[in-house]
Amino acid sequence: MGEGFKNWLATTSSSSKIFLFIALPLILVSGFASLLVQKGSNWPLFYTLPTSSSSNITLDVVKNPSLQLVKERDNSPVYLHSEEVVYAYNNRSRNEALSNEAAIGNHVSAPVVAQSLQVQDPKGKHEDNPIEGNPNTKTSIEENESVDPTLRSRRRRVRSNLDRLEEGLRRARIAIKEATNGSQLQDPDYVPDGPIYKNAKAFHRSYLEMEKQMKIYVYKEGELPIFHDGPCTLLYTMEGQFINKLEVNKKFRTHNPEKAHVFYLPYSVTRMVQYIWKPGMPLKPLGRTVLDYVNVIADKYPYWNRSLGADHFMLSCHDWGPATSFYVPDLVKNSIRALCNANTSERFNPMKDVSIPEISLKSSRLDRLIGGPSPSQRRILAFFAGGNHGFVRPILFKHWAEKVKDPDIRVHSYLPRGVSYYDLMRQSKYCLCPSGYEVASPRVVEALYNGCVPVLISKSYVPPFSDVLNWKSFSVMVSLEDLPNLKKILVSIPDRRYIRLQRRVIQVRRHFELHVIPKRFDVFHMTLHSIWLRRLNVRISNDAGDMLD
Repeated sequence: MGEGFKNWLATTSSSSKIFLFIALPLILVSGFASLLVQKGSNWPLFYTLPTSSSSNITLDVVKNPSLQLVKERDNSPVYLHSEEVVYAYNNRSRNEALSNEAAIGNHVSAPVVAQSLQVQDPKGKHEDNPIEGNPNTKTSIEENESVDPTLRSRRRRVRSNLDRLEEGLRRARIAIKEATNGSQLQDPDYVPDGPIYKNAKAFHRSYLEMEKQMKIYVYKEGELPIFHDGPCTLLYTMEGQFINKLEVNKKFRTHNPEKAHVFYLPYSVTRMVQYIWKPGMPLKPLGRTVLDYVNVIADKYPYWNRSLGADHFMLSCHDWGPATSFYVPDLVKNSIRALCNANTSERFNPMKDVSIPEISLKSSRLDRLIGGPSPSQRRILAFFAGGNHGFVRPILFKHWAEKVKDPDIRVHSYLPRGVSYYDLMRQSKYCLCPSGYEVASPRVVEALYNGCVPVLISKSYVPPFSDVLNWKSFSVMVSLEDLPNLKKILVSIPDRRYIRLQRRVIQVRRHFELHVIPKRFDVFHMTLHSIWLRRLNVRISNDAGDMLD
């Protein structure tokens, strides 16, 4: 065989010899080296988002990497109870994802995010920058680049202000998750405890993390009276009170947008109705005002376009608050909408939107509005007084209005002259809170203020702060179909249970009190906390192409 090989070698062309002895060995060696890089390299790669044919979720996270699902172990979504799970979601598929929890849980996982390598230094410490250190030491990055120069462009991400904010949120999620089964925290003002909370320990930890971290940037654009102002009394009290209290707040407000976790759009729908809208006019001018404002801040600042509004929020207690947001699709799909009119049949999404209480005050003070006698001194079984409008109240009036003449169920459209509305509330065990034109009613808060157990009569309504509060522990919920049996339902509640309900009403009302100077755990802070929870469950990143040179 050796003689034959010599003869073949003598008759073979020089180009064939070059391929045999030079090119072929190089091909084999490079192929073997690439296998070693894939198996042994610690350099992170980018993966696409797996989907399933049974899921309606698209690949928008991959197409637009600024929003990502929070699904890793340390970045699991925050929820303060065991019955519901709040997920974060991508920018164009929120509604589809939220309507298909099975698809979220079984078919979607987060894309792997590139992390900076950690190199062990001689002292046993980890360095965030793998390039620094002994120049004579060849890091794993350099070894990979010597084999595949294309890896040189895949350096770790620039650690921006947003990265630092997201890292703080990640640590907060871990702390809240650990607090669920941890020991009770100490607090000089108030320690949440008892069945009025879905998870008191997790809520307390989340509240403390909010106080420690949360920063809000209020956009300065917009002129009075439409922007930076709102009504501070009567039915839409919450709009003006929140705007005014936040703008002078030094703890949560920041004037540096780079430090902000959320961005506030400070417009008042009530003021728009007062100064822009006229009877008979459609809502388009109001919606156009919101759209123009979003276009202004999106053109001037990078933050709206960075997240498509996912870290922005608006607040409104006017009935038309939700409708004005429909003119800005991303505001409806992505942004946090804090609404009194929390109606799921009108696109209110409890996983990203916030239900806030409707409060009607004649002045900014709560003097003589809070209190009431003990349960034993309340002689009226149930009480309501208000206009007969909407589609819920006519059913209530049909069965229980004055003409029914039932001394235990007192339902009035108008009270007789000289009869005090609040006195009747304080004489009643249960206060009926039916929806009117919209689902929300200020009677819920009025009942809590007066120590009266609220009876919620509505459809598609999400009660305020339901992410934290267990409404079944301090209220009674009656469906429209059960209104004919209202008295039977209330009478069947044992006295011991009623006393527990009433005591919990006294405990929970601190979360609905509106003070001139906000106090911890009051309605102003509870509103901020609900916004904080929604921001915790959205993860935002800079463009994935932002790498170090």
